[in-house]
Amino acid sequence: MIKEYGPLQSSLLKAGSSFMRPVQKLPERVKLSDPATNVMTDLSKVAVVSVRAKTSMDKANAKMIRYGVRTLLVLDESDQVAGLLTASDVLGEKPMHFLQNMGGTHADIMVRDIMTTQRELEVLTSEDVQKAQVGEIVATLKKSHRQHVLVASAGTDGKQAVCGLFSLTQIARQLGAQVQSFELAHTFAEIEAVIARG
Repeated sequence: MIKEYGPLQSSLLKAGSSFMRPVQKLPERVKLSDPATNVMTDLSKVAVVSVRAKTSMDKANAKMIRYGVRTLLVLDESDQVAGLLTASDVLGEKPMHFLQNMGGTHADIMVRDIMTTQRELEVLTSEDVQKAQVGEIVATLKKSHRQHVLVASAGTDGKQAVCGLFSLTQIARQLGAQVQSFELAHTFAEIEAVIARG
């Protein structure tokens, strides 16, 4: 016997409609001894916010503000990772150095002029991250004097794909630490003291 299928009722999409975005639910509070994955933005669960290298710095900054992020993955024309742009790149000394060296105005600065390029990006392997604890990620970020670190997995073809991101600010929040004090702490004794103060 052949089953008959009827069509579903459709309607016009209402003006002002948005779309669903994936959401990753990270634990609100963690300890330094918890699994590192408890503080990693997992790009298989959260859509990465990206920008093209030829985008103006001002547009990229506006995108960070709109999406509430402090990091943008920079993509080339083939959707390959070209670099990373952080709020520190935009708001720090890089734009001023660029203008001193190249001239022009603030509006002339492109993402490619101030981003950390792909050649400069250090990544952690997803295998190492799966076995790591939050404290090891904090130590890694502190040692490199960076606010962010990417996580990459290797495919069967040997090519890498960025699959995660750690943010020192996000980790500080999840540890219950005051963010600025946490960023200034260097030793684990100082870090523990900042966490204890909340």
